[in-house]
Amino acid sequence: MRQTKRKTRKLLGKVDAHPDAHRATEPDEHHVVTEHEKRARDADETPSSLLAEARKSIGLKGRPNPITRAYAKRHGKEYLTASWCDMAITYWARRSGNTDAVLPKGDRAYTVSHAQDFKKAGTWHAGTTANVKKAKPGDIVFFDWGSSNAIGAIDHVGVVEKNLGDGRLQTIEANTDNAVRRRVRAAAVIAGFGRPDYDGNWTEALVKKLPKLSKGDRGEHVETVQALLQARAHTDVKVTGRFDDATEKAVQAVQKWGKVDVDGVVGPQTWPVLLRVHR
Repeated sequence: MRQTKRKTRKLLGKVDAHPDAHRATEPDEHHVVTEHEKRARDADETPSSLLAEARKSIGLKGRPNPITRAYAKRHGKEYLTASWCDMAITYWARRSGNTDAVLPKGDRAYTVSHAQDFKKAGTWHAGTTANVKKAKPGDIVFFDWGSSNAIGAIDHVGVVEKNLGDGRLQTIEANTDNAVRRRVRAAAVIAGFGRPDYDGNWTEALVKKLPKLSKGDRGEHVETVQALLQARAHTDVKVTGRFDDATEKAVQAVQKWGKVDVDGVVGPQTWPVLLRVHR
């Protein structure tokens, strides 16, 4: 038991320990966000589906919540009530089919490690005013409330929804006032941002064109799923074009292996696993 407690403390030592109450850093934040919501509440202005997924979480409050539960299911119950800003980025990336682009080294709950991943990939941009003016929707933006550009000092993370053009960014962030909210942030508190390789993420474009399939469905896409399952040694699955019990059972096994929701449905989370590109 003592060893387990030490392991838990070590794991949570790599989770952000910042306070939950991140107040607005810009005095006109409410006005800017409200105006943007009126113009583009339901519009997907990004080159990826990441922001569309993030927008679905706006208003989520408290913990544990669906985001921390999903992370804890894969990495341990100690994450159920831990700081969850980067868990949210992981959640949105996985659910939108952007895992490879947004999470270069896999799931992250610790912002410093996540920023280092972008640094190692050569896609990190320090939070200077000049750089912030070049940030794009879909960039993953990291904050230091101490106003440095040091990766080791990072406290928090969000995703850029809109560049306001004056050295400020409108973002979607989790664990801000223990909720998912839109924020407006200035370069002074931006340590830097990572730019996911959405253009190189061929799976995202492919997955967008593929249907969601479940038990009872029929057709060529079901045959594709069954052939992919056979390639993964599920020899009990026959290529019949009918999504039957054996197909559903094999899909659930692949989902468990791929650490995505085990629901037997082949959708945006499961297609990348079947295509062997999901970490």
